[in-house]
Formats: sequence, C-alpha cells, structure tokens
Amino acid sequence: MSLDGMEPAQLFSVRFFWFKIDGLIVMISYLLGSIPFGYLVGRARGMDIRKQGSGNIGATNVMRLLGKRAGYTVLACDALKGIIAVIVGKYIADHHSLPVSQAQTIFEGVDQVIRHTTYIVRLPEAIGAITAAIVCIIGHNFPVWLGFKGGKGMATSAGVLIAMMPETAIGCMIVWAIVFLLTRYVSLASIAAAIALPLITMLLLMSGLLHGWPYLYFAIAAGILAVWRHRSNIVRLLNGTENRFVKKPKVEEPAGT
Repeated sequence: MSLDGMEPAQLFSVRFFWFKIDGLIVMISYLLGSIPFGYLVGRARGMDIRKQGSGNIGATNVMRLLGKRAGYTVLACDALKGIIAVIVGKYIADHHSLPVSQAQTIFEGVDQVIRHTTYIVRLPEAIGAITAAIVCIIGHNFPVWLGFKGGKGMATSAGVLIAMMPETAIGCMIVWAIVFLLTRYVSLASIAAAIALPLITMLLLMSGLLHGWPYLYFAIAAGILAVWRHRSNIVRLLNGTENRFVKKPKVEEPAGT
C-alpha cells in the first residue's frame, strides 16, 4: 500500500505506528547492548577492568588480565547480545501490524460501487533488524550503567552480523583472522575488518547473495563507528607503541617437583 494514497489521519496513524515499533526495538536493543559483561566478569574476579590494562571493558583486555576463559566468556556474551537483539528486532517488526482500510470507488456500468480494502501495515523486517543492530552496538559502546564509557563493539558487531548477514560476517572474520595472524595486532585486525565490512556487503548485494540495499547503509555506519572507536589505537599503531597480542611462554617446572 502506497502512503501517497492515504488520508492524512491514516498517514499519521501509520507513521505513529512505525515510530512506536521502532522505539520499542531501540529501547530493548540499547538495554541489551549496554550490559557490560567485561566489567561484570572483572568484578566477579575482584577487579575493576576499567582501571587495569587498556581500561577497555572488551574481551581483549579481559583476556590479557584475567586469562583465556574469562576473555572467551566475555567475547561470547558480547556477541550473543548482538544476536539476540537482531532476532528480537526482527520478531517485533514481523509480529506487530496495523490494519488500515482504504475506500475505492469503482464504476460498474452506470453504477458507482464503493469497496473497502483492508491493508496490513508492518515495519519492514530489514528495518527492524538494522535498527536493533546499530542500537545494540551503540549500547555496548556507550552503556548508561558505566557513564556511557564502554567497549569498542567488535564482538557485538560480529554478533549482529551473524544474525543479520551471516555471509558478510564470515568474510569479515576471515579478514580479521588474516590480519591478526600476520601482525598479532588485535586493533589492526579489527580496523581492517571494519573497513572490509561495507565492501563485502556491497559485493554480496551486487552478486545477489544478499538482498536489501539498506544493509549497505548499516555496514557503512557500523564500519565508520568501529574505526572511530579505534582512533586511539590508530595513533599508537602509527607511533609504534601499540601492544601486540603474544602468547605467554609456558613456565617449565623444575625436575623432581
């Protein structure tokens, strides 16, 4: 149903309906994204992760300070909240509708007949998913519970991509893994994946493996946000002061112990 054919009252109702549904998705997605799993895991281990290491609440800083188990736990939880946010956003968009009736005048010979047709208006599922994805990432980066000082959103971004564009997620993960294995810089790998995100999305759209050009707008916005959140890392990379992620050598126990 075209909005152009609606009466002003109907047009207002539809737009207000979309506003309410989008608002519900925004609220839920932000609250999900703002759960600071890195901070909570650190607190459970008696540490304020914000005052140690890089000061970031993300999985990398947690892993450096508290070990692999804690780091992988935070990584999984941060990704999971992104997956859940997109699934919930899609569900809300798909399961909330507004019936709108439209009268049509039809001439049958000399008789004039008015027929009423009812249209079901929904928020497009892609818009629900994209809204949930970007707001969840913003919630992670700027959580209200920590004074709007959160992580850099890479694990959460991976989660929303897995739920919304799995092919793009795989491509970005491959880019991340290649750059990380070659350089051992987590930050550089994350920046490379963020830059690759809109490029991979565009290629998939052009090849027909992905449908919906709004996904490209999301990819551009998410990529820019991720690079901007890594601006301090970019400065350290240029200055040669960025820390590499290296394996700690195993300490061999003395013989006879």
